[in-house]
Order: sequence, then structure tokens, then C-alpha cells
Amino acid sequence: MIQPQNILIRLPNWLGDMVMSTAFVKAVQQQYPDAAIDVIAKKDISFLLDYLPAHHLSFIFDKAAYKGLIGAYRFGKQLGRKKEYDIFFCLPNSFSSAIMAFASGAKKRAGYKKELRSLFLTHAFNKKNSLHRVDEYIDLLQQFAGIQAAAPLVALKNSITEKSQAIVVNINSEASSRRLPIEKATTIINALRKSFDGQIILIGSPKEAAFVQQVYQSLSHTRNIENKAGTTSLSQLLALLAGSSVMLTTDSGPAHVANALGIHTVVLFGAGNEHNTAPYNADKRTVIRLGKLACEPCVNNTCKVYGTPKCLVALDENIIVQAVLAALKSSEQ
Repeated sequence: MIQPQNILIRLPNWLGDMVMSTAFVKAVQQQYPDAAIDVIAKKDISFLLDYLPAHHLSFIFDKAAYKGLIGAYRFGKQLGRKKEYDIFFCLPNSFSSAIMAFASGAKKRAGYKKELRSLFLTHAFNKKNSLHRVDEYIDLLQQFAGIQAAAPLVALKNSITEKSQAIVVNINSEASSRRLPIEKATTIINALRKSFDGQIILIGSPKEAAFVQQVYQSLSHTRNIENKAGTTSLSQLLALLAGSSVMLTTDSGPAHVANALGIHTVVLFGAGNEHNTAPYNADKRTVIRLGKLACEPCVNNTCKVYGTPKCLVALDENIIVQAVLAALKSSEQ
């Protein structure tokens, strides 16, 4: 069998998914050790490229500059002019990513079936149900190459060796069904403050800063609690997480980043299925779910039943604090 010389991987579009795809990049390297492996990342999360497993070339896809299907086609054409690719692995499930793969002229184009994507892929496969997202990516490689392969650990490069005793807290999520309401976030942080005297750092993106500030102002006291929401770049956030001991977080992109950096991550699940999207490295995570509601788990971005996500509101803050303290203790050993 002729081994491929050039492989191109279209990485996922979301922060957490891109972190989880690091296992796929490593698995492809293991399967094709002599190939030059290039990657494509969406501009918004391209900062992660510096933390990915070693690869050859990186291409940044700017959706604002390459709008719609025509833009994806143009971008793919440009890639094809730069290099002749033997394989294009298409990890996003979007139609536009399949168009990009087709336009690149890659000899083999592999991805999962969805809508009319199969018209533009030479190798289109059915996605299996009930797999973790990482295992979905690995299964694409397995079906394409006809092999059995264990998923490598999900890992980002981390050069920081000295860690503080800080606990980083993320109460945010893109979806309101995964975001801690203000009163619940305040209650949890107050309870954590009573049991932990060290530094607590609140994080969030610029668009989440006002929400985090509301919570910060609602706290009983803010002794040794720092609000960094909206003040850190994404690369600074990675450094902050890498130098911390524990992260308490909702189901969100930063949860995957912390876990992939080797930081123990305590994740509060509301909407979303932890069996599909929890941080992958089980030895560095604790998942907390209420598990008492008939609607759990749902995958809705808003709570259709209660309005405010009861699956998060009803969580016991004492259980959460004990999980964080246990993770902190294990990080000291």
C-alpha cells in the first residue's frame, strides 16, 4: 500500500471540540508517521495552534474574508495550489467544510455523512451513536484506514511547571442552559470561600464580563477573589489555567482547555451529555450532575421546561465544594 505523503486536517470550529481533536491529530501521526500533516483552524480559535501536537503547516480560515460556500470553495482552491494532498480529513460536520475539502483537490476526502456532504467526500461514513466526541473523531480514522486504534490522551502543550494554589472558576457558557444563574453562582462561590482561604479567580470572555461582574458584586465578600473576566487574551487564559491547581467550571470550552493542560477540572453539567462532551481525561476530571429530573440530560441551548435550568439550580453547593477541595488535595500530592 502506498503511504500518503501529505495529509490535511480541517479542525473543528469550537474551542472545546478543537481541544478534543488533539487526540485525532496524534492518532493520524501514529498511523502515518512519515506523512507531512497540515491543519486548518478557524481564525477565532487559531491561537490554539501553538499548543497542538507537532504538525507541519497551519492554515487559518477567516470566515469573514471567505464568506459562505463560495468563500469555503475559494479557500480550498488556494490550499490545493500550495500542495497536492493525498488525504483531507474533515472533522466539522458542516456542508461548507466538505466543499472546502472538494476544492482542495485532495485525492481522498474523509468525513461523516450529513445532508449532501457525501457528494464532495470520497469516503463518507456513518457516525456511531453514544460515542464521546474524541472517540467520534478516532472512529473516523478507524473507518477510513480499516484499523483499530485507541484514543491518545487529549493534551495541549504546557511549559508551565510551577503551579499556584489558585482555583479558577468559570460560571459561563455560550448556552443559557449550561450557564450558572447569578444567584446559584453567587451561592457556590460564597460556599467555596468559606472552605478555602486561597486565591479564587473568576474568568470569562469580554462579552461575559458584565455577567461575571454581577456575580462578583453579589458575593458576601471578595477577599482574595479576583475577577479577570474580559481582561485576559485567550493565550493569557491558557497560561492562567496552566498555572492553577483546580478549575471549577460549567460545560464549556475552558473546561476542555484546563483538562488538556493537566489541571483537575470539576465540571457542573446542566444541558449537554457528559458521555459525549465531558473533558476526556478521566483522571483529571470530576463530573457533577443532579440526575433527578426526567428531562436530564437534554441538549437544548435554553431550558424548555423550567426557563431557568433547574438541573444547575438544584445542585448541592456542599457537594461541589467538597469535590473542589478533594481535587485540590490530589493536586498537592
